Amino acid sequence: MSTPTPPVLEDGLRNDLIRKQLVQAIYAADYSAAAITAPFVTADGTLAGLPTGYVPVGYTTDDGLTFATDLSMSDTTSSQSTEPTRSDIESEVLTGQYAPQETNAATVSMYKGLPLSGAGALPALGEAWSIKRPAVPKLPYYRLLFIGLDYGDDGGEIYIVKHYPKARVITKDDTQWARGTETQWPVTVQAYRDPVLKTAEHEWVDGPGWRALATP
Repeated sequence: MSTPTPPVLEDGLRNDLIRKQLVQAIYAADYSAAAITAPFVTADGTLAGLPTGYVPVGYTTDDGLTFATDLSMSDTTSSQSTEPTRSDIESEVLTGQYAPQETNAATVSMYKGLPLSGAGALPALGEAWSIKRPAVPKLPYYRLLFIGLDYGDDGGEIYIVKHYPKARVITKDDTQWARGTETQWPVTVQAYRDPVLKTAEHEWVDGPGWRALATP
């Protein structure tokens, strides 16, 4: 019987796969807008154009974007075992959290529960705004697109793109008026299963820098 070869601990280590999202961008659209199904140009992995209706949220705080998963499990226990003998997913809730710094139509509309366009939407920038809080907020659904940008060793762009095809604001943090800090519109959004796309989240990784990592 041959002696097994001990593993080489450095095998498989690649520091070029340690990624950061150096720049982040958020785009929002009303739920009536088209969903994102192909965010990249197939030929070279560059970003494709956005469907009509998507608007940028703009600057956010340097805390960036936080994506959380609340996973709840249902365990089956048996008298013959101290560990669960079966475990099943009971629920999985996906959320995204960010704090916009711009007072623009997209950030205020989502904070106030207004549509981004059409009836009930805020006027264009530079026009007077007047917002009355309804007795029962409607909390509309939106489509949200999150883009993170990093660079490969060759300087090529590496993108992580996450799409919530059906999302709404579920919590809002305080908005502060103060001399020492900018006005923020912090929200937490939750992803819901889109009945047409059959998913609550779609995520892609691509870009010229990512393709350059392929083994020749």
